[in-house]
This record gives sequence, structure tokens and C-alpha cells, in this order.
Amino acid sequence: MPKIKLYNNIAQIGLDQFTPDYEVKENMEDEDAILVRSANLHDIEYNANLKAIARAGAGVNNIDIDTCTKKGIAVFNTPGANSNAVKELVFAGMLLASRDIYHGIEWIQTQKENENIAKDVEKQKKKYAGHELTGKSLGVIGCGAIGIQVANLALRFGMKVYGYDPYMSVDAAWNLSRYVNHVTNIDDLYRQCDFITIHVPLNDGTKNFINKDSFDKMKDGVKLLNFARGGLVDEDALLVALDGNKVESYVTDFPSLKVIQNDKVIAIPHLGASTEESEENCAVKAAQELMDYLTYGNISNSVNLPNAKMDMNSPFRITCIHENKPKMISQITDILKDANIENLMNKSKKDIAYTIIDLDSEVDVSPIEKINGMIRVSTYKK
Repeated sequence: MPKIKLYNNIAQIGLDQFTPDYEVKENMEDEDAILVRSANLHDIEYNANLKAIARAGAGVNNIDIDTCTKKGIAVFNTPGANSNAVKELVFAGMLLASRDIYHGIEWIQTQKENENIAKDVEKQKKKYAGHELTGKSLGVIGCGAIGIQVANLALRFGMKVYGYDPYMSVDAAWNLSRYVNHVTNIDDLYRQCDFITIHVPLNDGTKNFINKDSFDKMKDGVKLLNFARGGLVDEDALLVALDGNKVESYVTDFPSLKVIQNDKVIAIPHLGASTEESEENCAVKAAQELMDYLTYGNISNSVNLPNAKMDMNSPFRITCIHENKPKMISQITDILKDANIENLMNKSKKDIAYTIIDLDSEVDVSPIEKINGMIRVSTYKK
């Protein structure tokens, strides 16, 4: 019986996905998999039996990906499961920045003893009038699950939309409206857009993605939105841009002590994916990914292993996580020469490869485990 260890409170609808064949609880040892939301797993000890970690959400900064890969632990996330929730909050942020609703409400809170409030409102409202979104230009940096939804919805607001993503997948391209202007040079986006929203993962290559050089190329009075990760924006450069009126307002879902001191910053307490619907969607998707992997060895939405999915029509299956180097497949199949290979799939992701082999009968996999460059071998029975 596979053991699933829980970190954080996982939505019950997600836990209900597991069949009675799975043991699912918080306190256990020698678990086969971990289901987590935001708990920090960098400092935990990975037991030798651990095969998979599923993050009920998109970001995986709370998981030590490099260590997991070296140990042959598949790490899953749930891209798109929370995209609608984030998309809606992005537009709330755009409206707050454009109409200055935030400061208008803030002023109202100071008028609770004012008997002339109705009259004074008519005088004060000019300070918060702002502008409409219709006719303005929006630059979307990162056209993944969230960026696509933001771009497509912006068109319905009557905005002119520019999308930048040099790594956009084919599936993403199909979902992006043909009315979104595809930008190949990000400098063009900076120069043309009244609003800019960023939707890329945070890693060594994207830290401080928006920096002084970026701000220098933007239109004066641009409004910047960050609902992806705090480290994507160089905060020192941002504060200079705010003080110099290069940036009219900064809306972020990732408050820091440094930026919240500035009156031009609208900081939201990380509410992007915190809707009940989003948490349920993420929990369901994460549970399904774990079950498909632990039951059949199929991989969907792994951040460290290639996607690989194959119907299991044979009685026995072997999966191999190994280094992506020549002659690995031939070494594996040579060991299986006395068995009938009914189906085989091999996929790679950078330096790691994943092989699925279906056989007509059970075999001893210990010789395969000894192949140089082999990281993990798992077996499945139908």
C-alpha cells in the first residue's frame, strides 16, 4: 500500500481522490510520496523509499529540486490549477492602479465622523479619478497558464496586448489569442506598454528580471504588476523608478518591508492563489499526478523529469530514471533480452532521461540498477 505523507492542510476534495489502496496522513515514516502546499522541504531528510513529491500549486521554491533529481525523486506541480484565481487578482490590481481606488477608500476611512461626507466626496473624488483600461496597452511577460489568461482577458477590456515569452510551448501558443501581439524583443514591450505584468518562475536566471535597465526603457508613468514572485523585481531599482515617476504605481502580491514604505506601492498579502476553488483544484491535480506515477509510472507536470505517459496494457512495467547519455537504452534492453518487450518509451529533460518499458512477465531488475548512470528503477504490476 503506497504511503502519502501530508504537509500543510490539503483540501479534502484532493484527499478524496486517493483510493483505499493508499495510506494518506500527516505523521508517518518511510513514505512513498509527499503532498505539500507551502511547507519548506529544503531541510527535511528524504528517506530512501521516497519516490515523488507533489506541490499543490505552481511554484516549487520550497522543494530542493537538485537533491530530488539526484535521488530519483519526481517533483510535480500543478500549473494552471490556480491560474483563474491569479488572473482575477491581476485585474483587480490593474483596476486599483488605474482608478486609484485604493487611496480613495483609504481616504473614506478617515471620514467616519464627517457629517458633510456626501458633499466632500464630490470635491475629493477628483484626486482619485484615474483612467480607464480601454485603449491602454498591456505587456505580458511570460505566456504560460496565467499569462495567457491575463492576455486574453485584457483584449475583452479593449486593451492592446503585447506578449513576450521566448520559451512559449506549442500548447500555450494554441491557447493565446491571435489578437495578442507577439513580441520577440522585450525592449519593444517596455517602450510601448502603459501596464506591464510579469508571469515567469523565479530562478537564478530570472532573479531581478525587472531591473534598472528595464525601467530605463519603460514609458514614463508605467504601472507595474507582479503576481508571480517577489524576487523578480529589483526593489532598489524599483524605488528609484517610483521616486522619479518613471513608475506611477507598483502592485504586488509579495510585500516586503522595503517596498511597503512607498505610497505608490499597492501591496496585497499573497492572495493570488488563495481562493477556495484554487486550493481545491491544486489539491485534486496533485493527488491525481501522484497516483498516476505511483500506480503506472506515468509523468505529467514534473519540474525535474520529462513528461512521459503510456497506457499499461502489459502485466509488468519497469521505469528507469537515468542520466541522459548514449547507450543507456541498449544496456537496459540487453539485460531484458530474455523477456518480451511489448512497449517502450524514452523521454529526456536536459541531463535526465526517463524510460518506460512494458513486459509480458516479471523480471529481476537488480542488474539494471547497477548500470552506470542509473538513478532509480521502479516496477509496476497490472
